[in-house]
Order: sequence, then C-alpha cells, then structure tokens
Amino acid sequence: MEELLSIRGVHVDHATIQRWVYKFTPLIDVTFRKRKKAAGNSWRMDEIYIKVKGEWMYLYMAVDKAGNTVDCLLTKRRNRKAAHLFLLKAIDNNGKLLTINIDKSGANKQAIRTYNRRTFSKIKIRQCKYLNNRVEGDHRFIKWRVQNRLGFKSFESASRTLSGIEMVRMIKKNQIMLPALTPFRTFCSFAASAISFTNNFLLHFIRCDSAE
Repeated sequence: MEELLSIRGVHVDHATIQRWVYKFTPLIDVTFRKRKKAAGNSWRMDEIYIKVKGEWMYLYMAVDKAGNTVDCLLTKRRNRKAAHLFLLKAIDNNGKLLTINIDKSGANKQAIRTYNRRTFSKIKIRQCKYLNNRVEGDHRFIKWRVQNRLGFKSFESASRTLSGIEMVRMIKKNQIMLPALTPFRTFCSFAASAISFTNNFLLHFIRCDSAE
C-alpha cells in the first residue's frame, strides 16, 4: 500500500497505514456485516497458530461446504472456552447451523456439546479429515499474508488486522449483497460509510457539547 500510494505522489509511512487499519477496521466491519450473505448450514471449523509479540495465539476459523467464510476469532488460548466463544460469535453473525465438521480436537467437540446443551440445539458433529480441506485452504491464504509482515506487536492489533484480511477475502469471494463493480469499489463503499458515520457522530457530539 505504501508503494502504491507513492506512485501516485502520496507519501505515507507503513506505520500510518497500520494505524488506519487499527482504527477503521471495527467501523468498516459493522457496515460489512449488514450486507454479508448468510453462510450455509454445514460448516468446517479449524484453527491455526499466529505469533503475536513472540507468543503463539490461535485463530479460529470456519467455512461452509461451498467454501464461503463463516467467521474468524483470534484467542490467547486453545481450549473449550475459546472454541465456545468462537462458536457463539459465528452463530450470532450467521445464524444457527445443522452440521459442523472438526478435527480430532476434544476441546472443539466439548465446546459444541456445551452449546447444544445450553441452547437446546442439535448441531451434528462430524470428524472427517478430508472435509476440512476447504478451511485449510483459507488457512494457507492467512499464513501467506502474515508471513510477509514484520510481526504483530499486540493482541488487539493482530485481531483487528486479521479481521480486516478476512473481510477483504469475503468481499473477493462475492459474499456481499449488492456488490459494486469490483471488490475494490465494494470495499471503498464500506470504508466511506464507516468514515461518514464517524464524522456525523463526532459532529453531533460537538454540537451537543457546544449547546451545553
């Protein structure tokens, strides 16, 4: 991004771009979620290692059987609680599912069973290795993007950056209702909406503060 901007005569340090990612990704994500297509009801769930400030963290991910990204969540632990938190987030954003395929992880199985018990659901658990090839393909993309970085300096920065990477990935997969002509223009429309909302909120806050 730094090089592309410099070609156009705009000189921006990569640290500034990282601050933009940190600040605006959560705002863009809110707009993005409103137009994201619903995922299918059969998921493949897995996790990978991500190094943050010299320590290994865990990125939980899921895709549906068509290869569409369901959701992702970075956690500091790889256990039942972390898997359960991911499941809650994914279902809250995409709706309930019927079947989920996982690896041999006992923590993931316990998390799904806990969710079924607490919500009176009947999500079917499958443990078939080859069915997770789709989500492992998404893992390779994330690893490729991360290995070219200097490294994450904080958990929150890593979480927001990875969410942004997956957001762009979903846009490229055409998981958006009413997309623009190109993925780039679609992303720009989300960014414009998020920044416009922020500016309007700040303007309203300033006016209220002045009135007092």
